[in-house]
Amino acid sequence: MWIGVGVLLGLVVIASVLGFHVGPHGHLAGAGLGVAAAIWLVVMAATGQSGSLLWVLFGADMVISGGLATIAWRGLKVQGDQIPGAASVSIVGAEGVAVSDLVPGGVVRVRGENWSASSLNGNVPAGSRIQVIEAGVRLGVWSEDAVAPEAEEHPHSLLAAHWHHRPADAEKKGEQ
Repeated sequence: MWIGVGVLLGLVVIASVLGFHVGPHGHLAGAGLGVAAAIWLVVMAATGQSGSLLWVLFGADMVISGGLATIAWRGLKVQGDQIPGAASVSIVGAEGVAVSDLVPGGVVRVRGENWSASSLNGNVPAGSRIQVIEAGVRLGVWSEDAVAPEAEEHPHSLLAAHWHHRPADAEKKGEQ
C-alpha cells in the first residue's frame, strides 16, 4: 500500500512541475492525482495502517493538491486573456525614423524601440521617415526619401543588370 502512495505522490510532483511547461491542465492533473493519493491514505488509515507518517503525508498532500488546484483554476480562468503590456497590434504598417543610414541595412526607431531593418526600396538617409512593410527578426521598411543605389556600386546586382540591359526604346519612352 505504501508503494502505491509513493507512486501517486511522485506523480503529483511530476505533474506539478510539468504544469509550468504544458499549462494549467498539467496542474489540474497533479491536483487530481493528489486527491487520489489523499483517498488512498484515508483508506489506509481506515484499515488500521495509521501512523504519524501517514498523517504527515496526508497533510502535505492536501496542501500541495489544494495549491495545484488553485493554480490550475487561475490558469484556466485567465488562459484566453491578453497579458497587459503585451504587443497585441502588429508592427507592420507602423511608421518610424531611420536612426542610421539604411544601406540597405541599419537601425530604425518604431514605437519608441530601436530595430534592425533593411530598406526595401534603396538607401535611406538617417532621420528619414520610414514605414514598416515586413516584420520578423529584422524589419523590412520603405521610405519616400530612399535613393536607388547606383548600378555601378553593385555591378552584380539585379538592379545593375536591369539598368545596364534596358533597351534604348524604354529609355526614350520614359523621357516622353
